Amino acid sequence: MYVWTQSGLLPAAVLAEQLSGCKGLLCLLTDQISRPLIDSLPELEFVSSMSVGVDHVDVAALTERGIPLGHTPGVLVDTTADAAFALLLSAARRIVEADQYVKQGNWRDEKAWSPDFFTGKDVSGATLGIIGLGAIGQAVAKRAAGFGMRVLGFNRSTREIEGIENVSLEQLLLRSDFVSLHVALTPETVNLMNADRIASMKPGAVLVNTARGGIVDEHALAEALRNGQLYAAGIDVFEKEPVEADNPLLSLPNVVVAPHIGSATVLTRAKMADLAVENIIAALSGQPMPHCVNPEVYS
Repeated sequence: MYVWTQSGLLPAAVLAEQLSGCKGLLCLLTDQISRPLIDSLPELEFVSSMSVGVDHVDVAALTERGIPLGHTPGVLVDTTADAAFALLLSAARRIVEADQYVKQGNWRDEKAWSPDFFTGKDVSGATLGIIGLGAIGQAVAKRAAGFGMRVLGFNRSTREIEGIENVSLEQLLLRSDFVSLHVALTPETVNLMNADRIASMKPGAVLVNTARGGIVDEHALAEALRNGQLYAAGIDVFEKEPVEADNPLLSLPNVVVAPHIGSATVLTRAKMADLAVENIIAALSGQPMPHCVNPEVYS
């Protein structure tokens, strides 16, 4: 058995080398489990990822080999919904800007207060558009209800959910004061929020992304924020992670960013680890994984 204990990401070459002869793999979302890697491992029998999303794994390649892929759904729903709403509130009320203003010593007698001092955007009574009405999207809608928000929803397959008005994606972008993304990263959702869709958003809106990087055209978003078309953004995920220092979103004062911490609470991460281990124990026992992405391998 090999366990990566060093700081930083596990290099791909080291992963390939250490997996030689292995029957199983426990991986994280930062590990790229590609077709070439899978093809180089003739003895591989199962993969368990400590994540909900599996866009870092070539699922088709595993399925062709009859290799089950486990993941950790369900346990991070409320935690991620909390993070999405935290970003929404922080971006709307300029919390990070205000925090830095005070810590940098700018709050002095001559700048004590004025009617427009750090004015932000109202959340209560505003319209929230949720793209992706899975468990996390629905959990965000419940939080929005507590703020008296009107909630619009778009899902590729229509879902009738109490308190959510189903609309087209175009209508959602046009009418929403806040837009929160909760779709998986798939070939269909890559660049879902492209330049045209960002341009079609309601002027002065706020965009929140706790789903996956790659869903949003980051350069188009930065331009919309820079020219005042959009009010602000709250971003937890990036197309390239860790985010590069020259990413245009990092230089904008109206962007609140976080390093992919949507599920980052002690309890949730422990639950994710438990599910990942449950999948491994089942695979080692010759049983179907209880949380399997590709259960067709068992038939």
